[in-house]
Amino acid sequence: MKVPVSWLREYVDFDLPVEELARQLVFTSCEVDRIVRRGVPGGDNLRHFVVGKVLEAAKHPNADKLQLTKVDVGDGEPRSIVCGAWNFGAGATVAVVTPGGVMPGGEFTIEKRKLRGETSEGMILSERELELGEDHAGIMVLADDLVAGTPLADVLPLGDDVLEIETLYNRPDLTSVYGIAREVAALTGGELKPMPGVEPARDGDEPFPVTIEDLEGCPRFIARVFRDVTLGESPAWLKARLSGAGMRPISNVVDITNYVMLALGSPLHAYDAETLAGGQIIVRRARAGEELVTLDGTRRELDTRDLVIADAERAIGLAGVMGGENTEVSGSTTSVILETANFEPLTVLKSGERHRMRSESQTRWEKGVDPEAAGYAARYASQLLAELAGARWTGETEVRGEIPAPPTIAFRPAYTNEAIGLDVPESEQRDRLDRLGFGVDEQWNVSVPSWRARDVRRDIDVVEEVARFRLEDVPATLPNRQAMHGRLTHTQRLRRQVEDVLVGAGLHEAYTYSLQPDDPDPNALELPVPLSSQQRLLRTTLSVGLIGAARHNVDMGNHDVELFEVAHVYLPVEGSKVPNERWRLGGILQGNFFRAKGIVEAVFEALHVEPTFERAQVLEGSPVGARVESGWVAQHGPVGLDGEWSAFELDLEELFALVPERILYRDVITFPPLRQDLAFVVDEGVPAGQLLAAAREAAGEELREARFLSDYRGDQIAAGKKSVAFAVAFQSPERTLSDEDATRLRRAVVEALATRFGAELRA
Repeated sequence: MKVPVSWLREYVDFDLPVEELARQLVFTSCEVDRIVRRGVPGGDNLRHFVVGKVLEAAKHPNADKLQLTKVDVGDGEPRSIVCGAWNFGAGATVAVVTPGGVMPGGEFTIEKRKLRGETSEGMILSERELELGEDHAGIMVLADDLVAGTPLADVLPLGDDVLEIETLYNRPDLTSVYGIAREVAALTGGELKPMPGVEPARDGDEPFPVTIEDLEGCPRFIARVFRDVTLGESPAWLKARLSGAGMRPISNVVDITNYVMLALGSPLHAYDAETLAGGQIIVRRARAGEELVTLDGTRRELDTRDLVIADAERAIGLAGVMGGENTEVSGSTTSVILETANFEPLTVLKSGERHRMRSESQTRWEKGVDPEAAGYAARYASQLLAELAGARWTGETEVRGEIPAPPTIAFRPAYTNEAIGLDVPESEQRDRLDRLGFGVDEQWNVSVPSWRARDVRRDIDVVEEVARFRLEDVPATLPNRQAMHGRLTHTQRLRRQVEDVLVGAGLHEAYTYSLQPDDPDPNALELPVPLSSQQRLLRTTLSVGLIGAARHNVDMGNHDVELFEVAHVYLPVEGSKVPNERWRLGGILQGNFFRAKGIVEAVFEALHVEPTFERAQVLEGSPVGARVESGWVAQHGPVGLDGEWSAFELDLEELFALVPERILYRDVITFPPLRQDLAFVVDEGVPAGQLLAAAREAAGEELREARFLSDYRGDQIAAGKKSVAFAVAFQSPERTLSDEDATRLRRAVVEALATRFGAELRA
């Protein structure tokens, strides 16, 4: 949730700097991901943003699509400004930024410059340029009674700090600005203002039939009737608030419902009254085969388990999720039915999952909206409809079932001290609970407010309400360990051994998401209701996440990136919705194939397993790659990163199955080895690994070591051929080998390679 700080200050007084407030909220209430400055940068920069009066406006002499204007900005001489919009003329009042002004985002400074031969001393601004809305078709025309030179910050909300907050499922009260304000009041001791909204004058008692067929799914429904509604644009302050909170302004009526939802946490919906068949609303379960086109333009086949809002003939909305296109407010709307209600959370959750939908209202209903908030939301929205749309409130109907009363909890303040190990005075506990809206009588019976009725049910929950404001006072100590039980399994020890080898090789461990936007396997399992398009598939490989992690490190300016991850992948199983979870080791690093191959060899060596590499095309676009027991290693093709990048991935369950149960060591040989380098000319397609294997087989136990040296192609080698060089060591545990022995063993190797691969000894 995005909370503009200016909006928060309307409901609570506090003196803390925004950064310190965010830090303390993290300890007590919710995660604050970051603070974003929205709109025009503040400070001295604001003096460049002023009200202007257009004195002259005519076509630019050298450009058909530009206007050349003279604008009074209150500093004596009018300014010449070139503008590309044509929705204004002489006499208009406009928003102007003069040279030196820094635009929203802080990356663009207005300068005096020539445009098509005419000097432009500033810029006339649109809504979108000030981040007050989405309109960029024309400039923003202000009220005529404003005086030229008036600071624009006195007229419009030019800039604001925005808290980006993540609220958890058990705190539905924090999905509103007023709910956050309540927390800030308890945290800082600041005064919490009364809930906003004043009932407008009622102009009639027009009846409007409302029937609820399922009071369990909808225990409360309020319908208010408004006539003579004037649909239009919202004022700049409302657009700025919605934009700052992450919502797109649409029209005054729709914007009011969204604004009140964000302010108080209770979703609302507006219907065009003239489109309701039979002039009534029925809350019921969907009928078999019933369809609904929702506001996003999607035709949906409803399920009989779905709770819907209907008129006399058809469904007009999926309760708590999204309204229907057939009754939406449009430019011709003059009469509105305003809905505020309360829906059972699980019903809304399952409907959203069935139809793969996600909306702001749905997010709130799933967590559990305060049933008493519907009345406050109806009151505030009615006030704004009267003020901003000229609406007359002519009638209201409320249907209400039995809503369980919030609990009253018998509490001992001493229990707080026992549970958290701190001495919290009773006066402090009472004051904190009072600021959070809890009632506490003389006997310490705690009455839970309606907005906390779902998550505060026991005395330990009351302790938490006090303790979370004292977390910073808890000393950082570790408990005394009296005994230690359990031990790592064999597989866990092997995984840790692999991790130690990779860290020792200079790699850093990464943790990437199990859910990815894409996957090389077309059969990868997709979530029925993904959290986002970036987290829709269960990964079948670690490589996709590691590429993303590498790209992030490069973007942050890190060099010589080398990452590994030990984690699960989720392989699809034919005929089953449950994946096969496998432990995998994956790695990515800056460097060529041989750097990655060497790391894989180090892992195998630590586990006492002899690897066998076979050339293979394992990655699309890869110039070189190989398969090895339990996995692969390859150089990446193009991945949007500069330089060479290589990767590897091993199935740890398959690899660990190769680890010997007992390690057998051979005695150290005291007789000296005979070392030689051998080079063979073979066809280019012959793998070096096969040559080494054949050499070991031919020489037997007396070939103690054989390692690859080089792979050469050049003018001295015939086309289609290559020279592969090895370093070998001949050694016997029984005697010192003679030159004749070395010649015999070398001849055995040469003959074996010549017979199997047509190899010719080069040196």
